[in-house]
Amino acid sequence: MASDTPEAGVEGLKSNFFLYQYEPSVAAAALFIGLFGITTALHSYQMIRTRTWFFIPFVCGGLCKALHLPSACQKLISQSTGETVGFAGRTYSAHENPFFTLGPYVVQGVLLLVAPALFAASTYMELGKLSDLVDGGKYLILSRRWITRTFVTGDVICFLMQAGGAGLMASKNIKTRDSGANIVVGGLFVQIVSFGGFVITSLVFHSRVRKNPTTNSETMPYQRHLIALYLSSILILSRSIVRAVEFIQGFFGYIISHEAFLYGFDSVLMLLVMVIFNWVHPSEIQSLLSGGRAIRGLKVIRTGGESATVAEAESGTTPPVVGDGKA
Repeated sequence: MASDTPEAGVEGLKSNFFLYQYEPSVAAAALFIGLFGITTALHSYQMIRTRTWFFIPFVCGGLCKALHLPSACQKLISQSTGETVGFAGRTYSAHENPFFTLGPYVVQGVLLLVAPALFAASTYMELGKLSDLVDGGKYLILSRRWITRTFVTGDVICFLMQAGGAGLMASKNIKTRDSGANIVVGGLFVQIVSFGGFVITSLVFHSRVRKNPTTNSETMPYQRHLIALYLSSILILSRSIVRAVEFIQGFFGYIISHEAFLYGFDSVLMLLVMVIFNWVHPSEIQSLLSGGRAIRGLKVIRTGGESATVAEAESGTTPPVVGDGKA
């Protein structure tokens, strides 16, 4: 067959060279599939166990991360489920070196880019619930009704721009690839502005509550959840800034030509975001508002909703749930 000739192989290499500016690491991709797989599985258990359904986008982001991995792992796509799915795509893609195919590249590129937008959607909703917990809606810059709508709308725009741009970047047409990169950069800047606004909103809310405490703010453990939001926001913002610079530099830029940046300023940062929320899980907010199971640390507990005592909220002495009783 013609495709088996040396000439065909060389042409195949040339035609696909733009997909990666380095040889994707199978070992690194496989490692992060495992890491994202573990934390995503734990998040899935925590979400289902406590019925924290507003965290579904976050869990989907974890799946995207795991299955996005380079060319190194294309063969695992059919065996995996986001961060998790994205890394599987990357691993499969790496196994094709040097004759990379388009499908796995598109999968890993899109999933890696959009996963943080899914993380952001859940964190935006968490701030609204925190304001309900301390009865501090009056301290929000925007009304409780609009706070989630505004930031989630920006997040959806960011998601669509990054997903669409990443798809265009897989084209063999240079102009189409450049257009795709510009759209991705635009999406990343939307994410940076949106998350920056979210951080400012959170800081203003936090400051106002501390200056003029409500009755609930003095008894409920809201501050550790705000700290988790701050840390995750810094990590996502840092990642978005680096990725924006990467795409501004272009296909032959320094960042995109070195795989270490992908892992150091994307995968590691997003893994930390997931671990933070494994430990400081928002189910505690939900359970303090309406009762039911919650995750405190890595333990499943049950609180009494609005009737939860100060001692339970402050010291975490609520007894663990035993068995499968109703929430």
